[in-house]
Amino acid sequence: MNTANQVSDNSEKLQISPRLAKNFGRNLKERFIEFLLMLSALSAVLITVAIVAILLYESYAFFEHVSVYDFLTDTQWTPLFEDAHYGIMSLVSGTLTISFVALAFAIPVGTIAAIYLSEFASHRTRETVKPILELLAGVPTIAFGYFALLLITPLLQMIFPDLPTFNMLGPGIVIGIMVVPYIASVSEDAMRAVPMSMREGSYAMGATRFQTALRVVTPAAISGIIAAYILAISRAIGETMVVAIAAGQQPNLTFNPMESAATITAYISLGGYNSQCCWFCNGNIHY
Repeated sequence: MNTANQVSDNSEKLQISPRLAKNFGRNLKERFIEFLLMLSALSAVLITVAIVAILLYESYAFFEHVSVYDFLTDTQWTPLFEDAHYGIMSLVSGTLTISFVALAFAIPVGTIAAIYLSEFASHRTRETVKPILELLAGVPTIAFGYFALLLITPLLQMIFPDLPTFNMLGPGIVIGIMVVPYIASVSEDAMRAVPMSMREGSYAMGATRFQTALRVVTPAAISGIIAAYILAISRAIGETMVVAIAAGQQPNLTFNPMESAATITAYISLGGYNSQCCWFCNGNIHY
């Protein structure tokens, strides 16, 4: 009898309380959510690794036919000619030149716009101008390409009569216009995040609004501003359609923005449409 009572007492002790069961179910849900989050993070990493692996594989196949020395030092890119040359510098020079023109325009304009919106503009002006800037970032790049070819280049030809129809200056300026919203928006957010106490301390020491914006707010937000610049640089280097439409698609080793050229991304985007290479079909060396 005593043994039966002990067994019943132990079974009562082993029963899971409703609160413990609820906590167990909650922990199970949390672990499942953590698993989904980890899976999402791993998928992003795996996609990046897959892209790098594909690039390395295709690069290895390419360098079986072209030496690394010729690839880096040859000044011509003529893969469709009978005497083919694969000098990447002619494409790199165009990429760097157009990116430099774009950033030379976008960094000052975007930074000044961010300082104005953060420190000087009224609330109504800020709430009106910032959405317009962000909307500008959503305009299709092909529209900007024809804007560069049909409007900016003719205006530049009035100033520089010898400027050819296809050049790097016009696309560079238009890419700079495209990049301004990124710099202005991200930099303005970084400046608005600076504590008001820093501004008030600057005003208490007799500084003007301009001095406060330039010597207090901007240095305090420098990490966010640099992040905006990095985003703008990546956007300018990777731009495709504006250059493909307005720069001429001629791989030339030149750093003169008054001449036509091609960038790496623009050449990749249009190179496959040439019927002579047909890289969609056979994956030849031009591909």
